[in-house]
Amino acid sequence: MRNILFLCTGNSARSIMAEAYMNHAGAGRWRAFSAGSKPARAPNPFALETLRAHAVPVPGDKAAPRSKSWDEFAGPDAPVMDVVATVCDNAAAEVCPVWPAQDDKAPSTLHWSFPDPAAAEGDDAARRAAFESVFAAIAERIDAFLKENAA
Repeated sequence: MRNILFLCTGNSARSIMAEAYMNHAGAGRWRAFSAGSKPARAPNPFALETLRAHAVPVPGDKAAPRSKSWDEFAGPDAPVMDVVATVCDNAAAEVCPVWPAQDDKAPSTLHWSFPDPAAAEGDDAARRAAFESVFAAIAERIDAFLKENAA
């Protein structure tokens, strides 16, 4: 099983949805995690609602999902990552921690830019539509990634 870490600034929307969808779509082949450089207090409720609407299990297993600092994944006891993917432009521009290497091989890095649905303005319907649009883009990108990395 390979590991992938999705990074964003707040770890409240895009990275949470990417983690959940990858664990759902890549089950048995990929184990996904998510974190942020400046984690929010909790995942965005619209992100969790969007995942549930698509029957995607919410990160956190039986515990409540939480936003996590990327520092949790840079320590010696952290799972070794095969891939680290930023999903927002802010996180891509930040200086990331050095990720533990496996067999002296650093993880591959990817940057997938998605707009921030948490920044959407308007009523709840408009905000839900923004989350739905970003979730669809994340799912499409992950599906393509899984197809390219089927081996």
